[in-house]
Amino acid sequence: MAKPHVLIIPYPAQGHVIPIIELGQRLVNHGVKVTIVNTEVTHKQVISNALKKDGFGDLLQSVSIPDGLEQWEDRSDLCKLTNSILQTMPRKLEELIYTINKEDINKVTCIIADDCMGWAIKVAKKLRIKRAAIWPASVTTLASMLSSQKLIDDGIINNNGIPLNQEMIQLSETMPSIKPTNLWWTRFEDLPTSEAFFEVVKEAAEAARLTEWHLCRTSMDLEPGALSLYPQLLPIGPLLASNRLANQTGHFWQEDSTCLAWLDQQPPCSVIYVAFGSFTLFNQTQFEELAIGLELSNRPFLWVVRPGMTKETTAAYPDGYLERVGSRGRIVSWAPQQKVLAHPSVACFVSHCGWNSTLEGVTNGLPFLCWPYFADQFNNENYICDIWNTGLGFRKDETGIITRGEIKGKVEQLLGENTFRAKAMDIKEKVTSSIGEGGSAHKNLCNFIEWIQEIQCPRIDT
Repeated sequence: MAKPHVLIIPYPAQGHVIPIIELGQRLVNHGVKVTIVNTEVTHKQVISNALKKDGFGDLLQSVSIPDGLEQWEDRSDLCKLTNSILQTMPRKLEELIYTINKEDINKVTCIIADDCMGWAIKVAKKLRIKRAAIWPASVTTLASMLSSQKLIDDGIINNNGIPLNQEMIQLSETMPSIKPTNLWWTRFEDLPTSEAFFEVVKEAAEAARLTEWHLCRTSMDLEPGALSLYPQLLPIGPLLASNRLANQTGHFWQEDSTCLAWLDQQPPCSVIYVAFGSFTLFNQTQFEELAIGLELSNRPFLWVVRPGMTKETTAAYPDGYLERVGSRGRIVSWAPQQKVLAHPSVACFVSHCGWNSTLEGVTNGLPFLCWPYFADQFNNENYICDIWNTGLGFRKDETGIITRGEIKGKVEQLLGENTFRAKAMDIKEKVTSSIGEGGSAHKNLCNFIEWIQEIQCPRIDT
């Protein structure tokens, strides 16, 4: 008997791929066949770092379609990559669906598209396939996307998404005010990239009107204002891998699990965990200030220094640094982050405030030191510091550097006041309750899975 068959299409970024594969694994657990459709480069990264336990097999598959760039071209050029995706991938997805339906007894019954791949929803509508969207980041960020036309009509941004003034805006009375320059698509280093991502925003807003379900990785306790503004959005909770002992799938780099044994040797609630995701870049001066700031904290620290993290070819530590910090500092190229954050030795999280990292810290009751880099991370910092009151931000000096003294001082302030930990634990309990059996987010996900299971196979003309 044929099974329901879902194609899930994430945007090719680490913070999108991991949670979207997690959604696929939840569907597989209920007998649904799932095909993850990645770009060719992302597919190779995910498969090369996947282990047998990660679940790829008969019901969970990963396939690829071209992103339109040559193999040698730089995928970190987000403007070029995003424009190429919009021009190339819709046709390639359509071809893939025809191939699957010709060769597989399990015809494609539904497409779930990342909102940053909203064009896939239009492909699904054209082929008369059921469709749903998932937004991997905060609903507050999505709300700004869905409100983009109103922001244009109100004269806040131009038709290319660029702010026209600096007056604070408020999408609804129950949401915090934000600067127009903190709209996520404006937080890139160059204008062409911002304009390219605004095309993604417009595609997402159009696609949202064509979806039958719109899933979001949040809960009512975290973002009540944004969810009230767009009640059609369905919060399904953080959607983390805690149900599989935090064994995540979808990493672009190989995890170094030896750091867990090092954490076992540290006192409870003592370690500063430092990780900045897959995109953050530092210049050499900032890298050295961070290194020395961690040294001056006089606390054990676990620091993720991924390949390509500095704008220079390789990160250069201050003279004698590794010898001075010795076993008190552990440096790895990539960490099993959910397992690290759940470890009792970890005291706080120095983070770029990507939504994945934010949710992982929240669900483990950890206070934050916020160091946002681009896109939605500044809005997430606002929630952590000003709405949830579970962390502190850093201040840059007149040259744009966060100094060693600032780092040392904020570590001492965060860990010296019990209020941050108490607030973090309170939010953890609320979010954990919503994703537990009988919780609101758990019910939403169950209802969605039931809908997937009931879909009849569409007829697609060849």
